[in-house]
Amino acid sequence: MSSTDRVIFSRPYRARRELANLETVLSSDHSHGDGQFTAAATAKLKAITAAPHALLTTSCTSALEMSGLLLELGPDDEVIVPSFAFTSTATAMALRGATCVFADIDPATGNLDPASVAAVVTPRTKAVVVIHYGGVAADMAGLLEIAGAHGLAIVEDNAHGLGGSWQGRKLGTIGTLGTLSFHDTKNVHCGEGGALLLTDEILMARAEIIREKGTDRARFLRGAVDKYSWQDIGSSYLPSELNAAVLDAQLDEFETIQAGRHRVWDAYAAALPEWAARNEVRLMAVPADREHTAHLYYLRTPTEARRDDLITHLRERGIVAPFHYVPLDSSPAGLKLGRTPVPCVRSAEFSSTVVRLPLWPDLADAQIARVVEAVTAFRV
Repeated sequence: MSSTDRVIFSRPYRARRELANLETVLSSDHSHGDGQFTAAATAKLKAITAAPHALLTTSCTSALEMSGLLLELGPDDEVIVPSFAFTSTATAMALRGATCVFADIDPATGNLDPASVAAVVTPRTKAVVVIHYGGVAADMAGLLEIAGAHGLAIVEDNAHGLGGSWQGRKLGTIGTLGTLSFHDTKNVHCGEGGALLLTDEILMARAEIIREKGTDRARFLRGAVDKYSWQDIGSSYLPSELNAAVLDAQLDEFETIQAGRHRVWDAYAAALPEWAARNEVRLMAVPADREHTAHLYYLRTPTEARRDDLITHLRERGIVAPFHYVPLDSSPAGLKLGRTPVPCVRSAEFSSTVVRLPLWPDLADAQIARVVEAVTAFRV
């Protein structure tokens, strides 16, 4: 089978105005950050998320690192992190010297389980990092209750969830800080990029300084000060205007992108339940009080061996369907930089049985049908 016959897992969306926006930047004298496209993309993000403040960053990892700096994490602090998560979720906190305390997930969603969080809170706990796996909100009611009872900050790693909501509240704006990813595997992308969402005015003022290498350059550009100087710790977290130009074009077509992704997600959700029931396979589900982003469509097999068999079965038919995160608590860095007071058995089971199906906005109906046919031909 040729590579052109393969149904790949993900394909970056191409927005109509990308090249025109890039040409505008390249023809100007301003290709570094904080230009017209940074401003335009930021305004569109604030409209989508209802966030009072948003700052573009070089990646979601950068936004998470900024969160750790803003929360003033240090070696005496602990941060509760889901074991089933991408490495950046923990690395950004470990960079501040904080200890990552790994908690388990709710197997129904793959998201952080509030009961598991409550079991590992200590007097040293300063924050909880939650991801909204696949663009489906975590149980924020339980997490907010715990955070309120213990005075903890909540950082939403919302890499999957731009535009999603929980009980009508937009993801990324429910906790103390929210982060977004615009990596080319995400719904909206600029190759590499991210954003930090904030609701607190004081944190926003400091975030601007941290993002600009510890200087008040952003205030200077607005005319608020007549010169800028070193004010605080920080780093180079501001993306170039080239990245912002692509992101701005993508955000112009956000509704089209989302409609395309939901078309694919809904097709899988409609076609697979009967097969899943016959084969003891669990399909991705969305609780009624949450609006998801169709970032992923996954299923879970009864065992790891059958998961591997299904991936092989699909690959032999030209369909790329990968597994996902390896639990952080069992990884070499997790063992070195964190601790796991209660074994994260559900994270291990979820990781060893999950399979993600191809999903991108322009996936053709014929390709969706091929995926469905191949999946339903497999007998678990």
